[in-house]
Amino acid sequence: MDRLELEQKDLIPYIGSRAKVSEVLSGKMRPTLRMMRALHKNLGIPAEVLLQDPDAVFPHDRIGLDWQKFPLREMAKQGWIEGRGKTLADHAEEIMRSFIGRAGGMSAIPEPVFRATDSPRQNARRDPYSVAAWCLRIMSLAKEAPLQNEYKPGSIDLDFLRHLVKFSSVPSGPKAAVEFLAQYGVQVIFENQLSRMYIDGAAIMTPQKKPVIGMTLRYDRLDNFWFCLFHELAHIGRHLDKGDSIFVDDLSLRLPLNDDADKKEREADEWAEEALLPSSAWREHPVSQTPSTQNVLDMASRMRIHPAIVAGRARYKSNNFRILARQVGQGQVRGLFL
Repeated sequence: MDRLELEQKDLIPYIGSRAKVSEVLSGKMRPTLRMMRALHKNLGIPAEVLLQDPDAVFPHDRIGLDWQKFPLREMAKQGWIEGRGKTLADHAEEIMRSFIGRAGGMSAIPEPVFRATDSPRQNARRDPYSVAAWCLRIMSLAKEAPLQNEYKPGSIDLDFLRHLVKFSSVPSGPKAAVEFLAQYGVQVIFENQLSRMYIDGAAIMTPQKKPVIGMTLRYDRLDNFWFCLFHELAHIGRHLDKGDSIFVDDLSLRLPLNDDADKKEREADEWAEEALLPSSAWREHPVSQTPSTQNVLDMASRMRIHPAIVAGRARYKSNNFRILARQVGQGQVRGLFL
């Protein structure tokens, strides 16, 4: 400042306000990365001086993130990060870089969620920063508590899913299914969604090359749980095993008339539907034409699956989500996991 004949007010464009300039110069506040970059660019102060490391360079990200767009206050309220008030906004980049580090580093950033698409499966109101933060949270939880068994690519196929659906008929079926999947190296993690997410689940291949399924349980129903779980498992078997890294799904946008949906989403739907309730068996049973409670229970008994799966199929196929409300297992999932 002496050499360039600068006064405190001259630093406001780089630091943000007169009060912050005073706090930084007095040592009460450590400059944020944003401030340091501005001082480096405009005043020529070397990175190693600002970062207090002889070999330091400013970290970069690959997709030009706006760190302050992450829902920091809500993340702090959920206990995902520490900080409050102005501290969160001032140190958004540092906080998020630490958060991303716990998920596996910058390669863990779910870049596809930031890409705009015209897919009918993507909610136009969805905030990519909220979705990305939630996905990173899922990855960090998976990394903190890794499974003992390793996943073997190719182990999830239709036969595997057809075996798994039998767990739906036993007491605490969802928990039994999750425990069974853990034996095969597939981790299922439940986490409340953030505001403006609008998703049910995600299939993620972590930087450690481990498949993880995240679920929000925003619809606390058994039919939604089973279809979401099988849809994400199908993504693992059909897509993550072949090189894709992440799929984030809003299943409320999966309507019978959505024939123009993404090809890979259709493929995941196909496996999920066939494994949960084969189309041939569905067509041959009266429930496909007359979705009554009696027919739902009869088919569930014949197929040895939970009635919620049959009721969910009937509601979806008829595009009438007001019927069979008592058969879809409302309120029977969240208490098991959250």
